[in-house]
Amino acid sequence: MYLPEIWILVAAGGVALFAGVVKGAVGFAMPMIMISGLASFLPAEQALAGLILPALVTNLIQALRQGLSAAWGTVRDYRALLIVLCGTIVVAAQLVPILPQAVMLLLLGVPIVAFALSQLAGLQLRIPARRGGRAEIMAGLVGGFFGGIAGVWGPPVIALLISRAADKRESVRVQGVVYLLGSVMLLAAHLRSGVANATTLPLSVVLTVPACLGMWLGFALQDRLDAERFRKWTLIVLALTGVNLIRRALTF
Repeated sequence: MYLPEIWILVAAGGVALFAGVVKGAVGFAMPMIMISGLASFLPAEQALAGLILPALVTNLIQALRQGLSAAWGTVRDYRALLIVLCGTIVVAAQLVPILPQAVMLLLLGVPIVAFALSQLAGLQLRIPARRGGRAEIMAGLVGGFFGGIAGVWGPPVIALLISRAADKRESVRVQGVVYLLGSVMLLAAHLRSGVANATTLPLSVVLTVPACLGMWLGFALQDRLDAERFRKWTLIVLALTGVNLIRRALTF
């Protein structure tokens, strides 16, 4: 179904606003919400390009919320994860222009549905904490692959933090720093791959505004919300949008 330009913009802005609210409230899930939502009515490559700048700017805000020295300490402590993640993003991103649309939609939809359903079922993905360097490399490889092709690298990072029993402040800060550097590499990689270009980036610039507004609203609502109920409904929305992406892939 063809959507007029204005309705595409309004729908995309709504997705970015909602993704920003969720990120502000719980600290993650923006890329998953944006890629699944945008790809429901935009080509997968354009949806991927659309999330790049909103993710970059909101991750910068999250990473520096506790100060520059705390952020730099995270870079030092998690350097193995960051090096592997960023390198894998660059490699995986070059696959996007050559992947068929149906394959792209499946690679977007299946992990999102799997993550959402596992969380709704109460399962916690954990990476063995023994030999921490190997755990970081594993998280970096998996996160970097899906980050490069879909802009989504959160679940392996969260699994690593759970395994290390990171407290809330450390968890939010580490996610912000990791996602920020990943976002920078994603932008650089897709400038090279051609996905981010003069045609696709203007939408990404526009979507940064509702994403940041949503994040501010999420910060304001953080202490007032029933966090568990909010998280549950967010996961349900993610699962439904992921199923829709799979449906689109199978009807190509």
